Amino acid sequence: MREYTKFYIDGAWVDPLEPRTIDVLDPATEKVCGTISNGTAKDVDRAVNAATRAFKSYGFSSRDERLALLERIVVEYKKRYEDIAQAITLEMGAPISLSRDAQAAMGLFHFETAIKVLKDFSFESVRGSTRIVREPVGVCGLITPWNWPMNQMVVKVAPALATGCTMVLKPSEISPFSGIILAEILDAAGVPHGVFNLVNGDGAGVGARLSTHPDIELVSFTGSTRAGVAVAKAAADTVKRVHQELGGKSANILLPNADFEKSVTSGVKHVMQNSGQSCNAPTRMLVPHAKMKETIEIARRTANEVTVGNPQGNFEMGPVASKAQFDKIQSLIGEGIKEGATLVAGGLGRPEGLDTGYYVRPTVFANVTNDMTIARQEIFGPVVAILGYGSVDEAVDIANDTQYGLAAFIQGRDVQQIKDVSSRLRAGQININSVPMDAMAPFGGYKQSGNGREWGDFAFHEFLEIKAEVGYGELVGTH
Repeated sequence: MREYTKFYIDGAWVDPLEPRTIDVLDPATEKVCGTISNGTAKDVDRAVNAATRAFKSYGFSSRDERLALLERIVVEYKKRYEDIAQAITLEMGAPISLSRDAQAAMGLFHFETAIKVLKDFSFESVRGSTRIVREPVGVCGLITPWNWPMNQMVVKVAPALATGCTMVLKPSEISPFSGIILAEILDAAGVPHGVFNLVNGDGAGVGARLSTHPDIELVSFTGSTRAGVAVAKAAADTVKRVHQELGGKSANILLPNADFEKSVTSGVKHVMQNSGQSCNAPTRMLVPHAKMKETIEIARRTANEVTVGNPQGNFEMGPVASKAQFDKIQSLIGEGIKEGATLVAGGLGRPEGLDTGYYVRPTVFANVTNDMTIARQEIFGPVVAILGYGSVDEAVDIANDTQYGLAAFIQGRDVQQIKDVSSRLRAGQININSVPMDAMAPFGGYKQSGNGREWGDFAFHEFLEIKAEVGYGELVGTH
């Protein structure tokens, strides 16, 4: 049982101003595995005050000072690597192999990327007589989700630290343990008091205050589109900047000349990773009508081979993160069956032999049309919807026929055709032929998948303001 009832504010672990707690459940057992405090607006105010004071000095820190800090953080992170992996597996159910190889790895990845970017990042330039300066935006409110907890925290914390911002972080109350460890890492690395603050709690008590606080200049939010809209509305009265990375319903277009054995297999496995709880997962697989039968057989075999079980064991899939998530996924699988999609694999209920825990069967539907619920709503679970198309132009139209635009995937062999399709897709990141991720590739969405970009140097710009010093050239020229 883990008990984390203190918040990290102004360089110290402090008690909440009002004693309220939230139980954290282990999704593999459905039992309480820990307790955190549930913060209030007063706790947020205390943290923001600390961050505001700290910004007066940290906002003017040098590049070398921030590089040294990030390098110390990397050292401390590596010391806690296994602790992070174990915490993520416990709090949200990722298989321990995924927690070690990907979930924990992503936090280290973003800190190391921030160091590389910061070394050469240009914070100022001169255009004619005007000096253009990029300065830290100020105090930032960071609100992060439960599905890739360390990744989603560090993808904001690292560039914020690198650019000279101070911050208050609210991790998800569903997966808060990794956030506590992150705070311990930053404390051990010597982050100046008040630069980083952590307040646990729910959206109503902590998230809402971060969104409305007049001294917060930027809210960076990752989560559902519904919650993102609420954050933006709450932030509007104080005209603060809002950065959002929201939902997705990514299309995976298999062009007629694609390697279908390889592409269908990789597409299904990608969705099943992390139990389908990835905002950019390629959940809509688009295939030519003539290839539907072949695709069904490959997809059925692939899904049925996915192993599901205790996340501490040697399984490819663990449970989904919560009962609410389990119930939502079950409801949407039921809608797929009701609306007439062909159930290829999986379906309702838990996998055989797993009567406890929020385990979902790896599920594939075929002959899906884009007006069906399972093609339009973000399921956020291990569910693939296979849609047929008659022409490549129709495939592009289907892919774009969604409120989302976070990512899209293209599989094929014709370079010119791939370029043409990519140019017409309305999505923030296009993955071609399942290549590995690129640390410097901007990540973010079109339409209701959000605004702004994360990763690499693009993330830095989200945390910077632009100042123009007109006449600077003449001033310098007089001396």
